[in-house]
Amino acid sequence: MVIYTRTGDKGQTSLLSGIRVSKADLRVETYGTIDELNSLIGGVLSMKYLVSSIKKELIRIQKDLLSIGSTLANPDPKYSIQNTKYFSTRIIDFENFIDEMTEKLPPLKNFVLPGGGKAGSMLHLSRTVCRRAERRIVALNNKEKIDTNIIIYFNRLSDLLFTMARFTNFKEKKKEIIWPA
Repeated sequence: MVIYTRTGDKGQTSLLSGIRVSKADLRVETYGTIDELNSLIGGVLSMKYLVSSIKKELIRIQKDLLSIGSTLANPDPKYSIQNTKYFSTRIIDFENFIDEMTEKLPPLKNFVLPGGGKAGSMLHLSRTVCRRAERRIVALNNKEKIDTNIIIYFNRLSDLLFTMARFTNFKEKKKEIIWPA
């Protein structure tokens, strides 16, 4: 199979349903941002000394993101409902993992500046791209109905990525910079 098709050379792409849309279409922008987040998480996974439980969860998240991206690439509501039931369980998984890591962290009494070690910094960056993806999903939802589980998933995922960043920095003994100082 040849990777280049030339079908997008004029700024159009096909959704999974076969409908042709502009590459600047909100739906394309939304699943493109999710793809960007997935790539950033791949970068985090390349970091040394990442805690194994975080590594396993990030791989599951990457698979989730591909499922969500493909769901959003198909505007047929039946396809969406069929593929998003599973995410209500994942949201609970995220909350449990956040609670588990938070128990081991120093209490959070202030804002922390994004940073720390390489993995922690990349997790913070992943969180910000996750928030952007969430904003795109909400904008798409304002235009056409998106399963609520997807919106909640991204809201909780950003909390999880923040906690993973803090936990990773804690394990690597990288000091958090508190704001305001």
